[in-house]
Amino acid sequence: MVRIKRAYEEASTADGCRVLVDRLWPRGVSKERADLTEWLKEVAPSPALRTWWNHDPERLDEFALRYRAELDSQPETKAAVVQLRALAAQGVTTLIYGAKDPHVNHARVLAEYLEE
Repeated sequence: MVRIKRAYEEASTADGCRVLVDRLWPRGVSKERADLTEWLKEVAPSPALRTWWNHDPERLDEFALRYRAELDSQPETKAAVVQLRALAAQGVTTLIYGAKDPHVNHARVLAEYLEE
């Protein structure tokens, strides 16, 4: 089971394995508070894609297509996806992200991708 959660929310034992899926560390969050199992920068969207998207809700569908293409095509990204799927197979895995919007963010797209 794959869940998503903002980095600014309190960690919980119900989160299971907590994996940060952003390229940048969330501002103002200590390592202790983050309570992460892994930090997989490789599964985050490329800087160019993230800049193009700019968390614009109207571009979410196109972003999701482009992001999925990145997840399928780059060797280091593919390896990180394999690692995430292995973690998820062991139990609850929570993808930690820093974006403000719980519906318009790459972690939601990634969670759907992992569960396919």
